[in-house]
Amino acid sequence: MTQSDSLQHRANENLAFFSSELFKVVQSSGIFSDSKIFADAAPKNTYEHILTQFELSNPAKNNTSLLRFVERYFELPCLQESDSANLHINIELQIKSLWRHLGRQADKNRSGSLLPLSSHYIVPGGRFREIYYWDSYFTALGLIESGKVSVAESMLENFIVLQNQYGCIPNGNRSYYLSRSQPPILAMLVELLLPFQAEPKKFLLKTIAAVITEYDFWMDGHKLLNSKHVECKRVVRMPNGSILNRYWDNEATPRPESFNEDIELAAGLSTTETSEFFRNIRAACESGWDFSSRWMQDKNSLTSIKTTRIVPIDLNSLIYKMECLVAEFSLIIDDKEQSNKFASYALERKGAIEQYLWSEGDNYFMDYDLDENAQSQIKSLAGVLPLFVELASGEQSALIAKEISEKFLKVGGLVTTNIESSQQWDAPNGWAPLQWFAVKGLLNYQQQSLAKQIMLRWLDTVNLYFEQTGKLMEKYNVCDQACAAGGGEYDVQEGFGWTNGVYQAFIKELNT
Repeated sequence: MTQSDSLQHRANENLAFFSSELFKVVQSSGIFSDSKIFADAAPKNTYEHILTQFELSNPAKNNTSLLRFVERYFELPCLQESDSANLHINIELQIKSLWRHLGRQADKNRSGSLLPLSSHYIVPGGRFREIYYWDSYFTALGLIESGKVSVAESMLENFIVLQNQYGCIPNGNRSYYLSRSQPPILAMLVELLLPFQAEPKKFLLKTIAAVITEYDFWMDGHKLLNSKHVECKRVVRMPNGSILNRYWDNEATPRPESFNEDIELAAGLSTTETSEFFRNIRAACESGWDFSSRWMQDKNSLTSIKTTRIVPIDLNSLIYKMECLVAEFSLIIDDKEQSNKFASYALERKGAIEQYLWSEGDNYFMDYDLDENAQSQIKSLAGVLPLFVELASGEQSALIAKEISEKFLKVGGLVTTNIESSQQWDAPNGWAPLQWFAVKGLLNYQQQSLAKQIMLRWLDTVNLYFEQTGKLMEKYNVCDQACAAGGGEYDVQEGFGWTNGVYQAFIKELNT
């Protein structure tokens, strides 16, 4: 058996374990406050042996014996928090220290849900003990400012290896993430690292095939679409015949890392509704926005989630950027035919985005609701992505800047939506990646004053929290800086990869 076959076999074994009675009993028992703990556990023996012992010993009779059984046969992960006893007074020094704390060397070939990586990488922090796909772009911004370009390069290499091994770049390097990806940033990561290459053409020859493979993943099924069959996986045929994309997940079952939470939420739904709920909640995880009123029919009910029925403006902007970059990279490697092909793809997508996702009434880019055959009523910060990828017109950019200034700019930075819900990707929370997209997008259209306001307010929020706690967080309350962020299905995490990266990148932008 080759190493590749061995890795695939191990991942399949782990996924099969997630369907076992033992896994379901442990996750439903409540012995762990977070379902991800057991999903991340590594078996100390073969799954076959452990399952046999489970049947023989029947430890499920009470939680004490069940926990004792789990601790005997599994190595449980530890929550690694930063060492607050040795905090640096200077936040920049603390971030550089955190890069060491969040760094992981190449993985040993061990059992469990972890998909081993062959090169150095950075994890976000807290309960997120593995690499995460779209997080890594924003993390790389900071690694570059910290003089750690080689670490960013090794993370790019890890993603390419994962894609070659498993057919996609998964949400993270866990077996339970193999059914979905995250917002596609591979081409942007190549673009970010290109200026640091001694041989740019050689670097692109090595990486462009991986970018095109990712493009094919997102476009899989588009040739099957016609006037009667208008949806397939991540592609949707719009009424005018153009193709746009949506988020998806290949599975329609409870997430192993949130098993108990999903089962409890689905209680009372019909069989069909339950399957749709599982698919849609998984698809929201692929979006990175897990979770937001963007995806919900009823902002107060997560069971109303309908992610796969939404054509998102951010996803389609990022795929447009991918098409543009492949066209650009192809010219550098002297493949004019490929360059022209992807330039035409980008032009077609731009026209579809203009027609279906630009709202004249809102003066803003909006998601599209497939069930309503109309634009969504939820205005979110995802609408800044056309500025980031330079798809918007000058007139549109001015209108969007006005909306950002009037509707999204708060005392501590940009709020994600103006809808207050129990979900973490809604008000009052702000997130580092969205601040970056907005600032760079505004700078692309010479909106320097507003961009500077956003950077200063966001940096102030991060600094204030750091002064009070010595921590950098996953997300922040930008409406009331005195209050911690909240919402979502887990506690706010510290670390934190993309916050560190965007903080450092904003400092550079302001100095420039």
